[in-house]
Amino acid sequence: MNTKEVSDFLKLHPFTVNKLAREGKIPAFKIGADWRFHRKHIERWINEKIVYQQQGRERRNPGKQDSKQLL
Repeated sequence: MNTKEVSDFLKLHPFTVNKLAREGKIPAFKIGADWRFHRKHIERWINEKIVYQQQGRERRNPGKQDSKQLL
């Protein structure tokens, strides 16, 4: 996946996705100047964040998960 595809998937701005990749906060790798992402790694990253949040506190609305809460 490229930055645009990940930003659409996570409902984040592409600049935010690039910043997270640069900071090592999201699984990514570079091809030339472009960031690339494996969908399965992004999905695993999301699931790990959700599990971590659930262990740390109870979720207020378990039916909805905002991608910005994962950061």
